[in-house]
Amino acid sequence: MSHATADDNKPEYAYFVGALGSAAAIIFSCLGASYGTAISGAGIASMAISKPELIMKSIIPVVMAGIIAIYGLVVAVLIAGTLNNDYTIQKGYIQLGAGLSVGLAGLAAGVAIGIVGDAGVRATAQQPRLFVGMILILIFAEVLGLYGLIVAIYLYTKK
Repeated sequence: MSHATADDNKPEYAYFVGALGSAAAIIFSCLGASYGTAISGAGIASMAISKPELIMKSIIPVVMAGIIAIYGLVVAVLIAGTLNNDYTIQKGYIQLGAGLSVGLAGLAAGVAIGIVGDAGVRATAQQPRLFVGMILILIFAEVLGLYGLIVAIYLYTKK
């Protein structure tokens, strides 16, 4: 019969699991942010051909997509800051979950912001009254990333 020891909670790969959580947070949230920026930016460029005066007003989706990456950066830095010699596998798994939570939520939010931003900017150029509706939809898309950040911070604080 085997007995658990203190070293069983600190296998060599525990550090890797935690670092994977940190990497997942920044990688997936940056993927979402870059997709949102690229798709929205394409819509802005297309719209600016006919209405160049609306460029600055239409930059909002790009800014909102960039905020998604900040959520991932915050969690990645928090996780990376806890990596030390006393790192346990339980903490590694929890922080992997935290990184995946913010990262995948950021990816989903970035995709939503990109699609809504592209269509919204083009539509607003044709019908200015759609601007408020576009902003509201973008806020609902952005909050998906915020939900991931909240879950990640909650998991991060677990002992």
